[in-house]
Amino acid sequence: MTVTSVAPEATPGTAPRAKPVGGGLLDPKQLWRSTPGALRKLDPRSLWRNPVMLIVEVGAVFTTVLAITDPTVFAWLITIWLWLTVVFANLAEAVAEGRGKAQAASLRRAKQDAVARRLVGWGSETVREESVDAVALKQGDIVVCEAGDVIPGDGDVIEGIASVDESAITGESAPVIRESGGDRSAVTGGTKVLSDRIVVRITQKPGESFIDRMIALVEGASRQKTPNEIALNILLAALTIIFLLSVVTLQPMAIFAKGYQGAAPDTEAINADGVTGIVLVSLLVCLIPTTIGALLSAIGIAGMDRLVQRNVLAMSGRAVEAAGDVNTLLLDKTGTITLGNRQAAEFLPVEGVTAAEVADAAQLSSLADETPEGRSVVVLAKNEYKLRARDEGLMPHAHWVPFTAETRMSGVDVDGRRIRKGAAAAVMKWVRDNGGHPSGDVGPVVDGISASGGTPLVVAEHLDGQPARALGVIHLKDVVKAGMRERFDEMRRMGIRTVMITGDNPLTAKAIADEAGVDDFLAEAKPEDKMALIKKEQQGGRLVAMTGDGTNDAPALAQADVGVAMNTGTSAAKEAGNMVDLDSDPTKLIEIVEIGKQLLITRGALTTFSIANDIAKYFAIIPAMFTAVYPSLDAMNIMRLHSPTSAILSAIIFNALIIIALIPLALRGVTYRPSSASKLLSRNLLIYGLGGIVVPFIGIKLIDLLVQLIPGI
Repeated sequence: MTVTSVAPEATPGTAPRAKPVGGGLLDPKQLWRSTPGALRKLDPRSLWRNPVMLIVEVGAVFTTVLAITDPTVFAWLITIWLWLTVVFANLAEAVAEGRGKAQAASLRRAKQDAVARRLVGWGSETVREESVDAVALKQGDIVVCEAGDVIPGDGDVIEGIASVDESAITGESAPVIRESGGDRSAVTGGTKVLSDRIVVRITQKPGESFIDRMIALVEGASRQKTPNEIALNILLAALTIIFLLSVVTLQPMAIFAKGYQGAAPDTEAINADGVTGIVLVSLLVCLIPTTIGALLSAIGIAGMDRLVQRNVLAMSGRAVEAAGDVNTLLLDKTGTITLGNRQAAEFLPVEGVTAAEVADAAQLSSLADETPEGRSVVVLAKNEYKLRARDEGLMPHAHWVPFTAETRMSGVDVDGRRIRKGAAAAVMKWVRDNGGHPSGDVGPVVDGISASGGTPLVVAEHLDGQPARALGVIHLKDVVKAGMRERFDEMRRMGIRTVMITGDNPLTAKAIADEAGVDDFLAEAKPEDKMALIKKEQQGGRLVAMTGDGTNDAPALAQADVGVAMNTGTSAAKEAGNMVDLDSDPTKLIEIVEIGKQLLITRGALTTFSIANDIAKYFAIIPAMFTAVYPSLDAMNIMRLHSPTSAILSAIIFNALIIIALIPLALRGVTYRPSSASKLLSRNLLIYGLGGIVVPFIGIKLIDLLVQLIPGI
């Protein structure tokens, strides 16, 4: 196949690296940048999505009119703090969105106008190369990328192998290998080829690249409210309507009782209508759950942001929330639970041979074995038997036999000694072919290792003039990652069932499952088996999460409630999942579940706090309003506030300040500790329920001491 090149008008650009978003949770610069956005959200067309804060804004407009028509210090202070309440609520959402936009800006720098080298006539004898703008590429186009080129769009490698810098997307500086075929063929537009040459088939539609979706999602442009958020919004709206109707009926009650609520003690009915209107609005704002209403959206946005900070892209807030309710975790064995490569764990000699002799022969025969298993044999012999790793260059007369998939052996011939190491069947055949007989000790050892889930490798030698003989067996085993059992114990305490998925036989699978501490395993798993298991769990009313990277994982990823696709995986896998792990770390699924639970717990904790702190505000405002009419209500004034007006103003100021004080907690999230639902509820009630009652009593009293110093209050 011949490629004819047409001189390009421009050369491919380079993609700058993404920089992590810095700044603390209340970084002054971030607050300043978010303030214009908070002010823009005062537009009722934007605020209508938050009915609680819309009511507060309507009340602020009403008190503004009253303050203008009948100006008093009290009226203006109430008006100012009502407006600040709305601004602070908008600021919480704007700060959360601003952190996402800062991340999106970093991603946008990776998306730039690049020139693509499109191949016309791919598959024919003569292929012509032409230069086109990357934005003009269509799904199915074939492009070629060489060292230094920026990949112009999302696609799959169909020819070649190359080292690719994906730091503009993942933030990781280490390059990755992308090659045709298999599960590492997917490439992302905006990443840079560092070496070699690859041919890519574009899979994205115009304007729907991976980076485009990332930018839209982290900016919150396409973020939809989750069912839990919708339900909570309905509850808040219902409470708002109930308290609105309650407050509206207070004025007729006051008229019937022949009194005016809120009139200053020394003015009685003077300006009573105006004061009454302001007090009623103040009462309404303090009665409705303004705290959680102000922070609800910020909590949801921050949950997605926490995933982005961990290099996980959630396609929707629903996926994050579902992660918090997961009951079953499906985890692939290789690379998730185990290190991914079997490693030498033990040298087992036959009768008449020492373990040190087996280690020496095993190390020599593994020097030409470049597989991870072969390297592990060399390391084990060095660490356990103090054998220095010998270099092939120091043995110039040796004939090295590299490992091949065909022979399934590696070895060395040196000084009249031939050593082989490899699969049991292959090595024992080599022994017989060289005049030897299988040792009776080898078979039981090999069978025992296989039964325990390990892989046996036999070591044999053949000395000149003597028959070949087996020296011993190397025990290769899957090494479970450190801390896995503890992590699965945590999952169990959270009420989550863990299932290991593997293509190994049941004996091997059971051995690894027992060592890792998972609850169950699925051996010899095929794509349809994964789907059947997920459906069975879901039919039992459970939510299922799983991770995968191959095309064969796509159906199961699509079926799972939380499907985490690896960024190194195929396009089919990334399209099927509702999350993409940019670091391609399968163990991150456990972190994703914890972040989802943290989101739900944060929402529940702040809802508890919001409802609880209303109790203190009732004790501040209601006695202040009705003591003049019903003197017995003075018993409820347990804070002994200075005056009715100072009590009302103090409650309104506290109501605004507590929102700004809770923004860091809403963005950071409540610390999550694995425990049962009953313990979580008890902890919530103790810390955020009791705290929600105590903090306002202290806060309102302190503010009242300051407010009474203001002339006219």
